[in-house]
Amino acid sequence: MSVERTTVAGGMETSYGFRKVGAGDKQLLVNDVFHKVANRYDLMNDLMSGGLHRLWKDAMVAWLNPPKRPGWKVLDVAGGTGDIAFRIIEASQRHAHATVLDINGSILDVGRDRAEKKGLSEKTDFVEANAEALPFEDGTFDAYTIAFGIRNVPRIDVALSEAFRVLKRGGRFLCLEFSEVDMPLLDKAYEAWSFNAIPKIGRAVTGDGEPYSYLVESIRKFPNQQNFAAMIGRAGFDRVTFRNYSGGIAALHSGWKL
Repeated sequence: MSVERTTVAGGMETSYGFRKVGAGDKQLLVNDVFHKVANRYDLMNDLMSGGLHRLWKDAMVAWLNPPKRPGWKVLDVAGGTGDIAFRIIEASQRHAHATVLDINGSILDVGRDRAEKKGLSEKTDFVEANAEALPFEDGTFDAYTIAFGIRNVPRIDVALSEAFRVLKRGGRFLCLEFSEVDMPLLDKAYEAWSFNAIPKIGRAVTGDGEPYSYLVESIRKFPNQQNFAAMIGRAGFDRVTFRNYSGGIAALHSGWKL
């Protein structure tokens, strides 16, 4: 496919999938996508990853290794359904407190319902806000996590700077995102599956394939592992590294505020 990925220089802020949109327009379009898929969010991730997102998320929380003590706080951004936050709380033996932030109220409603059913309402806060303008004081959180959300943020560099700002010294940044496949043959097979099968399955299941077309296109436009790592470093993070999963279908990036 001839479509070029964006780089450290930017470009995602005016990229709605493969369409170029005006500055300020992308967020409204992305919001509409997630209002449409809010009640099928887990199904969406199953389609995008073949169900592997569950294993990748478990690996993310294992690498974070939240301490089993009271007072430790994590901010999970673009995590409205609570999928990552609940894993973190359970991994801490229910000592951690998670603030789940999402710009989409429909997704947050799903998360609140799930928290109540899991008995985790007292361990979680749900905040509707923009990743580019976090409503928290400097140095508030011990960790910042974001899974499959940062490519939907128009100004990724601004979101990374905000992540750095709200972390305490010694705080950890972890980002799980679809990335660039680095295995011959697998890259072609994954691309064919993504662009040919996923929108059709999405249309069959939800009646609307357009959100799924955007989502697979946004994966193809997102910076590759090395470029995204460079963006994290530019935001001020140290010891930036990443791990590839499933041949690079997804990558988990880590950085520290030292």
